[in-house]
Amino acid sequence: MVPGRRRFGIYRFLPFFFVLGGTMEWIMINVRIGKETFYDVYRRKQAEREYQQRLEDGLIASTGETNK
Repeated sequence: MVPGRRRFGIYRFLPFFFVLGGTMEWIMINVRIGKETFYDVYRRKQAEREYQQRLEDGLIASTGETNK
């Protein structure tokens, strides 16, 4: 017999997954692998994608000058 099965049904696992998600988020924010956290890598990749998109759209010249 599983504790809380009759009273809470499938929701009896909710606190476990809430704690698991919070732990994963804390690790992604605070744990450094080398010199970077997960969010450092995410921000850098996002900036690279935006820059590449602007190059493709012609908003930024490939020499570093902006189009007018």
